[in-house]
Amino acid sequence: MAFRSNGPIMLALPAFRGVTRRLVIAGIVAYAVVVVLDVVGQSESTGTMLFILTPSLALHRMPWQFLTYGFLAQRLISTALGLLTVWFFGAALEDERGGRWLGEYALVSAIGGGVLASALTFAHVPGMGRDSSVYGLWPLSLALLLAFARMNPEAEMRLYFVLKVKAKHLVAIFLLFYMASAIFSRDSFGAVTALCVALCGFLYLRLAPRRGLQYAASEGWFGLRNSYYRAKRRRAAKKFTVYMKQQGKDVSLDPSGRYVDPDGNPRDPNDKRWMN
Repeated sequence: MAFRSNGPIMLALPAFRGVTRRLVIAGIVAYAVVVVLDVVGQSESTGTMLFILTPSLALHRMPWQFLTYGFLAQRLISTALGLLTVWFFGAALEDERGGRWLGEYALVSAIGGGVLASALTFAHVPGMGRDSSVYGLWPLSLALLLAFARMNPEAEMRLYFVLKVKAKHLVAIFLLFYMASAIFSRDSFGAVTALCVALCGFLYLRLAPRRGLQYAASEGWFGLRNSYYRAKRRRAAKKFTVYMKQQGKDVSLDPSGRYVDPDGNPRDPNDKRWMN
């Protein structure tokens, strides 16, 4: 667990709002559900098995697992540290890029990483069978840490309030840890999933527009719509010009299809007397 440090160690918490709050609350709710199901003795049968990421199930009839696995909790201490990581780095990213960007980045990283890791199980990698399973907050936490380190590589962090380390070095430590776990662990699917989530987050940071895919898609749609309307206006202007010539009158229109005063005086676009 790492905390941003701007001098002496302080216990001040970041703002708890927006998308960051929704992510943390989702993790808390998921942990409560797991605890309740464990108490009633159904956590391994009808409860969490429906929502943890199991490639053989997710790729066929339970695709929602690609999203839900990233919010299900494990042990209490691990859950608490994961939620704090999401809170601290999520709040910093939301302040820097906005809530819409943070939500999109979290979804793309978690879902994309889950799909990629599940696809890798078909490569017959030892310790990564299609019946392997994974869940927890740490893949998403790693993606948030990666984004923060890319935007603030020289920012100094406090690892567990003790070790001071720069953000770029901290994310390298975590990546090396998961790479070692993927190679030497008996069940490497969890570590590979975390690395895939980080990879999808990195590709998003490199390839996606600064303000996010949703904003770019919206801008592209409105651009196409406006181009269509401008083309319609130009066609109507040409028809109007032909009609006025048939009536023995000459009119001038600009390339956008707007009327041009024959005397050369510019028209006030707010003056509706000359519009029809």
